Amino acid sequence: MRLTEIEQYILELFTTKDNEHFYEESGITVRGTEDIKRIGYCTNLTLDTIEEARKNKVDLIITHHDAWEFIYELKEACKEKLLEYNISHYFNHLPLDDCEFGTNNSLIERLGLKIIERTHEEDGFFCGRVAEFKEEITFEELVKKLEDILEEPVQSWKFKDEKIRTVGLVCGGGGFTTDVREAVERNCDVYITGEKVLYTIEYAKFAGINLIVGSHTFTEVFGIESLAMKIKDKYKDIEIIKLQEEHLEVFHSVLKG
Repeated sequence: MRLTEIEQYILELFTTKDNEHFYEESGITVRGTEDIKRIGYCTNLTLDTIEEARKNKVDLIITHHDAWEFIYELKEACKEKLLEYNISHYFNHLPLDDCEFGTNNSLIERLGLKIIERTHEEDGFFCGRVAEFKEEITFEELVKKLEDILEEPVQSWKFKDEKIRTVGLVCGGGGFTTDVREAVERNCDVYITGEKVLYTIEYAKFAGINLIVGSHTFTEVFGIESLAMKIKDKYKDIEIIKLQEEHLEVFHSVLKG
């Protein structure tokens, strides 16, 4: 299958393609081979995930994030390595956060929630959701459920005692107090995201909303997996594999003897 055909098919999946920022936030970054037989997917483009792709004889890597420019010189190093290995790369960021099969909706589906509202607008894309459980669950049950889905421990802060029905969620980098505030304003019982700083916790405590923080990488991986599976459904001969990423963001306590 030709890369240009896959690129066009992906474009057709997105109703937001007329957004003026769509092509800033998605697209082919490196054209290596045009003949695509095996696709590898993951959240982040890094030298490690490129090596995973090489080892698995991947022709095209699709990721949620392009290599970040503020990780200085990484983007150039990744481009050089992709060209050396003749591997193509496609990324899709904010459009995938917003779309019906994307990062937020995919995690919400696994949690068993019903979407009530799209929230957290950025450049015309809605990067968050408010959703509800059919039946209330305890905070502890939700923490365990999320850990099982993400296959990693999460950090959690219980700032109210009531059971959980309404959930505010921003997969990935939703750690600003403005992000939490949107969940507070919509009377959510808990806010779930993939990033936090001190202010995130302090505001959640002040506002009286429960807080659960997984990792940026693994709260978002299901969206790029969904995109990969749509490509597989369209092009049956293409092989799809998940590229392994390290759980770098997991909190490790260090005991000093």
